[in-house]
Amino acid sequence: MDPITAAIVAALTLGVTSGLTETSKKAIGEAYDALKGLLKKKFGHASAIVQSVEGLETKPDSKGRQVTLQEEVAAAHADQDPDILKAAHALLDQLRAQPGGEQHIQQAIGSYIAQADRGSTASVNIDHPKEE
Repeated sequence: MDPITAAIVAALTLGVTSGLTETSKKAIGEAYDALKGLLKKKFGHASAIVQSVEGLETKPDSKGRQVTLQEEVAAAHADQDPDILKAAHALLDQLRAQPGGEQHIQQAIGSYIAQADRGSTASVNIDHPKEE
């Protein structure tokens, strides 16, 4: 998962859990709003990437919406924009600073990756064709 999608998903997931102080909520909210505002500024309020973020806000646990956001980030090349990456990393830093914050962040880069969440399991199966 790219750092932008990871930051947004983690912020939305952590944002709905209890135990955060008001100061923590404010810091995370400001970092989240900065990232979302930058996406709106660079791609437009009606862009597919912003619409994907807003869709995920309504159902943060939806794996389908998370995948859609990841696809939109890649399609817009947002993961190659230094300003957006800086904002995403600032949000991730805020999230990591919270008690248990690290467990809400998943990021995987590369091929043949499986990710598991909340006690689930994941695996990668590679089917090699038989040579005759």
